[in-house]
Amino acid sequence: MKLLNSLRFPLAILLAFSMARCGHDAAAVTPPAEEAIPVRISPVVTNGHSRTLQYSGLIASNSEARLSFKIGGIISRIYVKEGDHVSAGQLLATLDLTEIDAQVQQATQNVEKSQRDEGRISNLYRDTVASLEQLQNARTQLNVSNEALRIARFNRQYAQIRAGSSGTILQKIMNEGEYASAGSAVLLFNGTGGGNEWVVRFGVSDKDWAALKKGDKASIKIDAYPEVKFAGVISKLAEGSDPNGGTYAVEVTVAPDGHRLAPGLFCTLQLQPTSSASAVTFIPASALAEGDEKTGFVYTLNADQRTVKKIPVHVAYLQGDLIAISSGLENVQEVITDGVGYLTESSVVKNTTNKK
Repeated sequence: MKLLNSLRFPLAILLAFSMARCGHDAAAVTPPAEEAIPVRISPVVTNGHSRTLQYSGLIASNSEARLSFKIGGIISRIYVKEGDHVSAGQLLATLDLTEIDAQVQQATQNVEKSQRDEGRISNLYRDTVASLEQLQNARTQLNVSNEALRIARFNRQYAQIRAGSSGTILQKIMNEGEYASAGSAVLLFNGTGGGNEWVVRFGVSDKDWAALKKGDKASIKIDAYPEVKFAGVISKLAEGSDPNGGTYAVEVTVAPDGHRLAPGLFCTLQLQPTSSASAVTFIPASALAEGDEKTGFVYTLNADQRTVKKIPVHVAYLQGDLIAISSGLENVQEVITDGVGYLTESSVVKNTTNKK
C-alpha cells in the first residue's frame, strides 16, 4: 500500500507531460491557410449595338419563273433540256393540239351559223316578219359566238410555252406524254436579261421579323467563294407569315461584285437590324460561371482584390465569343474570366491579369 502511494505522484507528472507534448505536436501539424486561386479579369464593355441575326439560304434569281401551260393537256414535245440557254421567243414546249384544234374548229362553225341566223333574221325584220327582239337575240348570239372563237384561239396560242426573255433552263419538271394541268410547272427558267438580280430568300422568326426593315444591310458568305464577303440589302419583307412553317419571308438582294453566280449556291447571311440598335453590355463567354436558359452567374473581385462576389445576370443573346447581358452588371466594371470554373463565394483568389 505504501509502495502504491509512492508511485502516484510520478505517474501524475508523466501524464501531464504527455498531454502537454501531444498538444505541442497538434499545434505543429495545423494545416496552412487556403491557397489563393489564380484568376484573370476582363472589362465589361457597354456600347451601342444591334443584334446580328444569322440565317442561311440559296442564291436565286429575281427573274426565275416556273413556266406552265394556260390550259390542261398532254405534253406533245419539250424542245429543251436542263442547262440549255434559250433566247426570247424561243419555243420550249407544246401540248398535243388535237383537242384544242377541235375546239377552235367548233367555235369557228358556231360563228358561221350565228352569222347565217343573224342575216336571215335581219331580212325577216326588214319585211316586218320578225320582231325587233328576235333580231337583237340573233345579233347577241353572233357576238357570243365570236367571243367563244376568240377564247379558243387564245387558248391554242398558249398551248405552247415560249421563253419570255433570254435565259437558262434550270430544271425540266415534267416530260413528254405526261398530262399537264392548267398552271402546273413544266420548266424552271432563269432569265439572264439586263434587269436580272441575284437574291436569297429565307424565313425568319416573328421576333427577328419585328427587328428588321427594308434597306437593312446584310453580309453574305457563299460556299463557292469562301474568301469573299458579299454585300446585300433587304429588298422584300413579308407582311404575313407562311401558313405552313409560321415564318416570315425575307428577300435579300446580293451584289455579285464581278463574281459569277448561279441559282442554288448555298450561302450564310448576317443581318444587321438598324431599328433595334441600343446600349448593350458584353462580357467574354468564358466569364459565365453557370447558366440556365436566360439566367447565369458571373464573379467579380471585391475591393480587397482577394475575395470574390457572385452576381446573377440575365443573358440576352450570344454574339460570337461574347455574351450580351441585359441586366445584372449595371455597376460592375470587370468580371473574372480565367479560373472562374474553380470559384465559390468563399474562394480566395490572386489576380494575375497583368502577369505573364
